[in-house]
Formats: sequence, C-alpha cells, structure tokens
Amino acid sequence: MSTMQIDRLLDTVIKLGASDLHLTVGRKPTLRLHGGLKNLDTKVLESDDMVTLMKAITSERSQQELQEVGSTDFGFAYGKAARFRVSVFRQRGDIAIVCRLIPNRLLTFEQIGLPQQVLDLIRRPRGLFLVTGPTGSGKTTSLATMIDYVNMSFERHIITMEDPIEYYHYHKKSIVNQREVGSDVPSFSEALRRALREDPDVILVGEMRDLETIEAAIRAAETGHLVFGTLHTTGAAKTIDRIVDAFPVTQQNQIRVQISTTLICVLSQVLLARVDTSGMVAAYEMLVCTPAISNLIRDNKSFRIDSAIQTGKKFGMQLLDEHLWSLYSKGMIAADEMVDKSKNPGDLTDRVHKLGRTVGRSELDVEDVEE
Repeated sequence: MSTMQIDRLLDTVIKLGASDLHLTVGRKPTLRLHGGLKNLDTKVLESDDMVTLMKAITSERSQQELQEVGSTDFGFAYGKAARFRVSVFRQRGDIAIVCRLIPNRLLTFEQIGLPQQVLDLIRRPRGLFLVTGPTGSGKTTSLATMIDYVNMSFERHIITMEDPIEYYHYHKKSIVNQREVGSDVPSFSEALRRALREDPDVILVGEMRDLETIEAAIRAAETGHLVFGTLHTTGAAKTIDRIVDAFPVTQQNQIRVQISTTLICVLSQVLLARVDTSGMVAAYEMLVCTPAISNLIRDNKSFRIDSAIQTGKKFGMQLLDEHLWSLYSKGMIAADEMVDKSKNPGDLTDRVHKLGRTVGRSELDVEDVEE
C-alpha cells in the first residue's frame, strides 16, 4: 500500500460524505456513513499495510508519541478539500487508525437547524454558553457555526483552544486566534490562564475536562468575556450537576452561585440518522438561563430544571425528548433511534405504543416467537 492508497481512501471519505474512516488489521478499510459501518471493497489490511498507512500521514513528532505512550492525535489539512482529525493507536501490538472528516465548509444556522434563539444569545458581551452532548453529536460543528457568526458580525478578538483544531477560521470582522493543545500550548487550563492577558472578547474552550479548566472558564465568564465550552453530558440539568460535582463539597455552594449568575445557555444535542432522506439530523435541548432558572441553580434544585424548561417555551427553551418526538412525528427519524437517544426512553416508548406502533425490531421478533 503506497501513499497513493491513503489518498484514495480519504478521497472516498470526502466523496461519500462519510464521517469517519476506520483502519485496523484483519478488516477492510471501513467507513462510518450516516451512523452505520460500511466496508470498502479493497483488500483486508495487514500489519505492514497499517505501518505504511500510518507513516504516510503521521509526523515524526506524532510517531514518537505513538512509540512512547501508545497513541497520538493530530489534525491535518487534506489539500483544499477538507481537514481530518486523526487518532493513531496501538491495539494487540498492531496499529489502528481512525480519521474523522472535518468539512472545510462552515455551515449556517439554518443548515444545521440550530435554534434561532441562539443568535440572540451569542450577541451577549459576557457569560458562559455551554454546548453538550455525547461524542460525535456535532458539538464542534455547532460551535464552529456560532464562532463564524460572531466572526462575520462583530468586531471581537476570538481565542479558541482546541485539541486538535478542527475547523479553520479566517479573520473576518473579528480576529480569530486558534491555539492547539499539545502543539501551541500544553493544556486547556494553561491556555485559559494565559488567554485573559491576551485581550480576548470571546473564548472557546474545546473541552472542560478537569476542575482547573472548569474553574478558569467560569472565572473568565465572570470577568466580562463570552466563553463557549463543551462537556460530554446529555441534557441541561445533568450538565449543571456535572460542573458542580467537579468541585470539592466545600466549594459547591459558591460554584452554584457563580454559575447562576454567569450561565447564558446550555445547548445539549444528539445526532440521529434520518429515515426520510439519507444523512443526519440534530435534536436539541435548550436551556436559557432566566431569573427563574438562576434561582433553581443557586438553590440546588436542578431536579426542577426540566419542568422549568417545559414552561419556558417563550424564551426558546425546549426539552430534548420533545424535539426528538417532533422529529419522529414528522417522519424524519425512526422510533428506535428516537428512544435510543432520548433522556427518558420509557416515556417515549409509551407514547409510541399509544399510537399503536412498536419500537424497533427486537419487539417484533418477540411477538413472532409468542405466536
């Protein structure tokens, strides 16, 4: 397998619009396409194929990291067509590679279906805007769209800290400086600590993974910056609990007060395979931090947040399961996909049954057996 081969594989990813390319020993190159896995019609990969493929795209520095710690992550531009985020790792003594496609084209709010309310919220000069959801739910794309909107519309200094950089932003009305954790700066917390001296207006924290980073992000939002951050939580209430729980018990009350005053919004999203057309559609939960929500956060009543979201429709709020249900009702997604991605699978399953329908194959199989 020559370097030509990796180019052919990456070309196929772009042409078919796959989200990922999986390369591992003992299997043909595999694409993740609309959520499913699809083998490419080539030879089964062997150990030495994997080494050749790895060397074709991995820098000396990253190869050294692979040697030392068993894995390495990096991003690279593939001509003008796209960028890829690559993870190379060892498994069973061999090498495996996953390439995630990062399209070059930034999408608009309408194209990804972001709630219009978000446009008003990201005009704010300060506060914390959280985008949450499981891995591969499109958080990066949503954030890139928001950053691009700010970049086009306002004169701001935007600093991003990402691991690795995915979408490239060019200076428009704003100045955009993107720092890659690992190559430009050692850690998120270090990047954040420095950022406050770099006269930023908007700060994007790619991942709020540890106490130090969460603390620094909240501090930055308090001191008059618009801070975007991501967490891997599903749902708004869980996100707030997750942040508070990261702190020692003695600090938790104080953190609740800080979040209640700095939080602008929690946008929680999942990505679903469409049944009406090929492709994916995002479902959103949207919490807007109104005075009522602020009080719930401060008083440690996050268990009441979901019902507050339900009554907050006029502020643009919506629950994830409600959005999932509306996508299902419009015939855009399948029942089992809706239930799998929901916060309360039992409730949605009941609603499907009330319509006289069933969820997924497994139930049908059971019924067949009983007959």
